[in-house]
Amino acid sequence: MTRGRFRELHAAAVGLKEVRQELHEARHHAEATGTRTILFIDELHHFNRTQQDVLLADLESGLVSLIGATTQNPFFALNAPLVSRSQIFTFEPLSVAQVELILRRALEDKERGLGTIPVEVDPQALRFLAEVSDGDARRALTALEVAILSSTERPVRLTLEVARDSVQRKVLEFDKSGDSHYDLASAFIKSMRGSDPDAAIYWLARMLESGEDVRFLARRILICASEDVGNADPQALVVAAAAQQAVEFLGLPECVFALAQATLYVATAPKSNAVTRAIQAARRDVQQGRTLPVPQPLRDASYPGAKQLGRGESYLYSHDFPGGFVPQRYLPEARIYYEPSDRGYEAEIRQRLEAWRQLIEQARQPTVKSE
Repeated sequence: MTRGRFRELHAAAVGLKEVRQELHEARHHAEATGTRTILFIDELHHFNRTQQDVLLADLESGLVSLIGATTQNPFFALNAPLVSRSQIFTFEPLSVAQVELILRRALEDKERGLGTIPVEVDPQALRFLAEVSDGDARRALTALEVAILSSTERPVRLTLEVARDSVQRKVLEFDKSGDSHYDLASAFIKSMRGSDPDAAIYWLARMLESGEDVRFLARRILICASEDVGNADPQALVVAAAAQQAVEFLGLPECVFALAQATLYVATAPKSNAVTRAIQAARRDVQQGRTLPVPQPLRDASYPGAKQLGRGESYLYSHDFPGGFVPQRYLPEARIYYEPSDRGYEAEIRQRLEAWRQLIEQARQPTVKSE
């Protein structure tokens, strides 16, 4: 793998023509020397589909060994054929301690670092630079260099205040169509579902600061209110819908408070996925099971001649009976899709529904006359 001609490209700086030229030169080199070309492409996710596809044939033949570097999830950013022919390695961000060590080495290194400049270092300043870099050594080194080289004092006094001044406003990693977008959205929803308001409000803040579309955030809260809270607290959907309206009527920055309120309400509401399970089970029956006919009493009887067809006959109007309920067959076959939990308002629904179902079951049992 390491024995070969090494070439390097930056995906953001080259086009299809340059890629084809590089592959053409690789073929000539192989014919002349019998060795392959190792092609390193930095920021590979910047290549479009056509540029990525051009690489496939020479990768298949072994003419070129590709080393691609990307800050994006390859399963989102790269074509499936290219991913399937690759071995994926994941490099995690450096720890705070590791970044601190790199900064100290930079301060001591007289050849490649800042070791020729006398510096008095506040440990808190280095700690701050290491933490704010989010595991990116280049970001930390850039901030350190700004702090040292912008000072005319000798020795340079690297204090916490100086370190803060040397760091530009934090630019959060975010790609609306890539890995971080889906990771943050997933963390946001799972924190609300998991009833952790502190985590939920943090992930909301992360996405807001990263420039996420507030309409997208409102939709996520609405989904969680229905899917994960449901009838355990029906008010959750009302609050979420109100937040969505605030997004449309107010916009940024005022709608942030409505989004925060809805996030915290949903996160702290009692949870139930009974609604989700009910509709999923019913749809599964519709898609896979036998199509059930509408019972005659339930059919539309509003048009002339409907009674001649038997439509609507024997229909029992619920409000004519005590409690507004009467046992009646609404499905030709017995089905139970909705099974309320015992949490929140659903506990009351469960109690009421059990009583109704018991009455329905009693009505289905044949009456035995005594002689």
